[in-house]
Amino acid sequence: MSANPIETPADVSGPSPMMVAVKGMLLQLARVGALAVIFIAFGFIVPDYAFYTPSNIENILMQSAVYAMAGLGMTMVIITGGIDLAAGSTIALSMVVTALILTANGGQFLQNQPLVCTSLAVLGGMLAGTVIGLIEGLLICFLDLVPFIITLGMMMIVRGFAKEIADNQEISPSSNNWLFRKLMFPVQGQTFNWQLFPLGVWMTIVAAILASAFLRYTKLGRRIYAVGSNESTARLCGVPVQQTKVIVYALAGCFAGLAAVLEFSKLNMGQPTGAMTYELYIIAACVIGGTSLTGGVGTIFGTVIGALIIGTLNAGAQQAGWPKQRQEVAIGLIIIIAVALDRLRSRTRK
Repeated sequence: MSANPIETPADVSGPSPMMVAVKGMLLQLARVGALAVIFIAFGFIVPDYAFYTPSNIENILMQSAVYAMAGLGMTMVIITGGIDLAAGSTIALSMVVTALILTANGGQFLQNQPLVCTSLAVLGGMLAGTVIGLIEGLLICFLDLVPFIITLGMMMIVRGFAKEIADNQEISPSSNNWLFRKLMFPVQGQTFNWQLFPLGVWMTIVAAILASAFLRYTKLGRRIYAVGSNESTARLCGVPVQQTKVIVYALAGCFAGLAAVLEFSKLNMGQPTGAMTYELYIIAACVIGGTSLTGGVGTIFGTVIGALIIGTLNAGAQQAGWPKQRQEVAIGLIIIIAVALDRLRSRTRK
């Protein structure tokens, strides 16, 4: 009998595991090289080497951390062959929920119990995102509709719900919450020397390591790859396909909730209209990082590199004074090139 596809999703008739691993490593090195080229190029484009200032690098890392955190869950979704177009709306709703908890009772709860209130706000943002992801997963599985349609509808529903509970207004705590404004991210570029990077960046790094280990070493992680590689075969081999998809979308919502906490920590406000088009940046980070839109292929490390590329492009284009449309063109071209390369790689595997 052939090897269990749950344990080894790759086609046994294809290249050896060693060759696949070497190819994967070379592709990841190429993405790191592309990031380095972009970073160095903007250093020359931006006048007076302002691109290399600590505050600017810090800004790139902070924004990239938001894309990367949400990208961890999006990577899992795309590996299963799905998509989540509601990621940006989920971030906006989770930001609003976080802000509402911090402003509860006129902000008295935050002033009297800052640590408890802040902890509840973080958990509230994560829970809001998880619930949205869970609903998406259940609708996709039990209505048997394509993820694109379900998440497109949820994108508008969730955004409208965020505006409704926020009364179409930005919600900002009156108190200066020390955890969000100083511990999570530095205030006005004041970096804590002992931590090297803002703590939110470290949170993203730890989350990425855990997510990578989850995909690589757990049974559920192998099932995620198996579902994306061949759903019918995975089902025949006893993989609970529907259950796996529901869990993946719930995890994606949870990571989007964490991304909302990071975004809120920068802005110190819940914006129901915030995180617009973030779902495109998050999906772009995954695709640039090598996650195949056809499913079955993707790595967390690649997504993190993709998020850094997106963050570097955005920051560099702004500092260089490029119009918004040029930024969009540049990112769009990179996405097309990344998808084209993925298609070429898929053909060479056949």
